[in-house]
Amino acid sequence: MGASHRLAGLAPHYDLVIIGGGITGAGVLREAVRTGASVLLVERHDFASGTSSGSSKLVHGGLRYLQTGQWGLTLESVRERGRLLREAPGLVEAQPFLMPVHRGARPGRALLQIGLFVYDLMAGRLASRWLGADEVRQIEPLLSDETMLGAMRFIDARTDDARLVQRLIEESRASGATALNYARVDDLVRTSDRVTGVVIRDAADASGETRMIDASIVVNATGAGARQFAPATTGAPPLRPLRGSHFVFPRDRLPITNAISWLHPRDRRPVFAYPWEGAVLYGTTDLDHDTSAMDAPRMTADESVYLIEALRLRFPDVTLSAGDALSTYAGVRPVVAGGKDAPSAESRESALWSAPGIVSVTGGKLTTFRVSARQVLAQAARQVAGLMPRADSPLFEVGRRSEGQERRLDGRLGPGAAMRVRRQGSPASFALLGDTPYCLAELRWSAEHEQVVHLEDLLLRRTRIGLVSKDGAHAHLPAIRSAVQGALGWDDARWNAEEVAYLSTWQRQHSASAIA
Repeated sequence: MGASHRLAGLAPHYDLVIIGGGITGAGVLREAVRTGASVLLVERHDFASGTSSGSSKLVHGGLRYLQTGQWGLTLESVRERGRLLREAPGLVEAQPFLMPVHRGARPGRALLQIGLFVYDLMAGRLASRWLGADEVRQIEPLLSDETMLGAMRFIDARTDDARLVQRLIEESRASGATALNYARVDDLVRTSDRVTGVVIRDAADASGETRMIDASIVVNATGAGARQFAPATTGAPPLRPLRGSHFVFPRDRLPITNAISWLHPRDRRPVFAYPWEGAVLYGTTDLDHDTSAMDAPRMTADESVYLIEALRLRFPDVTLSAGDALSTYAGVRPVVAGGKDAPSAESRESALWSAPGIVSVTGGKLTTFRVSARQVLAQAARQVAGLMPRADSPLFEVGRRSEGQERRLDGRLGPGAAMRVRRQGSPASFALLGDTPYCLAELRWSAEHEQVVHLEDLLLRRTRIGLVSKDGAHAHLPAIRSAVQGALGWDDARWNAEEVAYLSTWQRQHSASAIA
């Protein structure tokens, strides 16, 4: 076996090798490097390119889990939400929600007040309250239905899921960990009945060369594909991949300032719309997903009809259709099958199982990734000494207090990033691109420091400008090219090829016109 230049830079042995660069793998990486262990994470595509860039972007306590009796999961989620709000300002931010109550509809005011009182008690702060109909219309004029009695107001949180993953990876790298995207594990290495390493292929290198890496233990954090490295004989639970699809609309077409949550008239599932990254995010569905299309999930025509139906119910004066969307996206949740008929009734708790030399994890929620990561390490520590997670301490380095664009950049790129970016960029490079919250200085920083291999990495994950701009930010591409091409080290032929590939991917997976 030969080795590409990226693989050649890896050590021959690591205490822990993590397969999978989503939120769970990144969380394990962050916790593991703090034990002093040598840690390598490899991701076959880009970091957060699967489920962890296709979620609803909410860091929430799971209010609906109270209804299904999952009190422990709700308590765990509420506590983790509070931790992330404290530790990642600018990346995880409080999000006020309104849940309108209508005459003759369920649930009514009394039931919602009881549920939210319990929710607040778990969080240690009474934050929810009842708003009368006139007060609701004053802050959200689009909620003009005459049958509305009022709304319950409560607080959850929002984030950029892909940036949350990237922040974990970058802070882990700064602490001595190694993380490599576009590095595919072709096989596990076994000695007798124990996993002792991995065979890695550099998917970013045309040579396709591989390298074998020894590992004291391997963590399989590949989400919906977890069974690939853990056959049923190791105790792998049955998985039920569930697809959630979303629209992203222009803010001026759905001008709301709070998150609005309501029940779909067809199946009583909660849907929601809220301001996100300069646009409005609206979703979600919850459907069984065809396992043959795991790498490129997309919204279907039936899902589009379902979502637009609920949107017109709640906002009858807003004439939005699928064609008005800036983009669509879908993510596949790796849910452990529990035998429920309705997908939404399945538990979102994580599952762990192990064999000699390997620990596998799947399921779980974006909000509770830290808890899952610590459980994984505790399981791994039963086989390898020194991996037991340390006493609770902040996951993220928290810098000085900042506001506005500086707070945002510090949250997304790490404390002090705004000052470092500002020293390198001209004042003009901090101007926002169109109606987005992104500036050329941020894109250039990511291009220089965050392992951007393809243009879609930069426009769909390091930033979300491809989701919150018309036509995938096509009009901004010349300015972006001027700002980042040199930092990426691409000649004109490479840039042109990357631009064609990116626009093709965007049209296929994110354009509303491609819904079929």
